[in-house]
Amino acid sequence: MASRSSLTVVLAAGEGTRMRSKLPKVLHTVAGQTLLGHVLLAAPRGEGASLAVVVGPDHQAVIDEVRRIRPDASTFVQRERKGTAHAVLAAREAIAKGADDLLIVFGDTPLVTSGTFERLRDALKDGAALAVLGFRAADPTGYGRLLVENGELVAIREQADASDAERAVTLCNAGMMAFSGRTALQILEQIGDGNSKKEYYLTDAVGIVRKLGLRAAVIETGEDEVRGINTKTQLAEAEAVLQAQLRRAALDAGVTMIAPETVFLSRDTAFGSDVTIEPFVVIGPGVSIGDGAVIHSFSHIVQAQIGRNVSLGPYARIRPGTSLGEGVRIGNFVETKAATLEEGVKVNHLSYVGDAQVGANANIGAGTILCNYDGFDKHRTEIGTGAFVGSNSSLVAPVKIGAGAYIGSGSVITRDVPDDALAVERSEQTVRPGWAQRYREHKAETKKQTGKPKG
Repeated sequence: MASRSSLTVVLAAGEGTRMRSKLPKVLHTVAGQTLLGHVLLAAPRGEGASLAVVVGPDHQAVIDEVRRIRPDASTFVQRERKGTAHAVLAAREAIAKGADDLLIVFGDTPLVTSGTFERLRDALKDGAALAVLGFRAADPTGYGRLLVENGELVAIREQADASDAERAVTLCNAGMMAFSGRTALQILEQIGDGNSKKEYYLTDAVGIVRKLGLRAAVIETGEDEVRGINTKTQLAEAEAVLQAQLRRAALDAGVTMIAPETVFLSRDTAFGSDVTIEPFVVIGPGVSIGDGAVIHSFSHIVQAQIGRNVSLGPYARIRPGTSLGEGVRIGNFVETKAATLEEGVKVNHLSYVGDAQVGANANIGAGTILCNYDGFDKHRTEIGTGAFVGSNSSLVAPVKIGAGAYIGSGSVITRDVPDDALAVERSEQTVRPGWAQRYREHKAETKKQTGKPKG
């Protein structure tokens, strides 16, 4: 494709009223990424491309999300809600710079792809002043219909205004558009509010293009790609579509999933070769899984790096900041957080490892807890190479366990342990021969005298 000198993308991050949530609509998530984030990542970037995001008033959280994902973007505030064209013109300053192409997209369409944006721009390259994205709806009820004659778009007819014949049309308006930069602002500024709601609608741009003697085109895509999110039901439907896409891509890349329909992935999940994912695994954002790793059932992983040949789970919870080296073994009901476990470490049962550095080939026994929080601050634990921590031990941070050190089971360790040393902290065991028998006899006699039942 020939290079283009410039592009302005206007992304309208408008608000919905049917999500029943205090969270802005575009900050709801699908596959571990906000709706807005998906669109921001798909939007063109690079030399000659500028991105302008239009947000509603008092939505700093939306602006923060834009800056997190696309720090190159500028933001504009639409103070009043007066329709889609009004929202776009809130970014008039960006549009007026006169890029070759103007691309208008929306922040609630998380399945849209960068390839579709390029196809819209290609229609401009072929001479159209306006390109509108359309789809064939299984049920077109409620959508604006795209009316095409002789290969050109002649009108967008809303459901309420459509004739019976026009309502039978299944080619529907997806909302996204591309304008030739030469005439974009001229067309947008001619859109009026002469409708019952006194709002400015982008759909009126088609009629203006025709009056100017210019050409409008339609680019078609699949219905799934342009799903807009306005309700929690639609959010769940989009999640299902994207999860199916992510699972299929993982399988095609060689990941073994025994029951893929039970596995939930994130948009950015990265897999090595020969990875196996057992049923009922949830992988949140920011996770990479190395070659040969096996993730056993009912495990949950977020913002973590899983190394080569790691065995993880079942029922493991791997929290943000965890890094597992090659050959690490994490067993059932183990939780890690902000912890680096080097090559060959074993934490096989019922343990918590948080805010820690664990040296290669160390062994953490069942029921071991790293006590990292004192009620006010977090503290780190360092466990040396080849150390052995006996079962049911508590390591009270900050504390260092030396290389090759041995911690006796049931110990509460509050002071550093040198290399190759044994540390045991227990009260002395007391044995009273015959006590249990005498106790049972006493209780039986008491019951006989009082007549009270056991309880």
